[in-house]
Amino acid sequence: MLSKPTKTPQSEAEAKFKRRQDQARDGMKAAVEYEAAASATREKTARLRALREAKEVADAKAEAEKPAPAVKVTKAKAKKK
Repeated sequence: MLSKPTKTPQSEAEAKFKRRQDQARDGMKAAVEYEAAASATREKTARLRALREAKEVADAKAEAEKPAPAVKVTKAKAKKK
């Protein structure tokens, strides 16, 4: 029967240490990616907000400059009794 070679406590500790280092490195990488995505989202939101506000100002200005609609004056028919 073939038996698995037993791991020494030192090799198990080294493997555990390496795993934890890899996890820490992956965690830092994920945090950097998360911050980059959040920063890009904030920048995009600010840009879109500025565009929307500029459009609202332009629309309000155009509405203010638009001539008032002509009022139709009609004669009321006098009722005969």
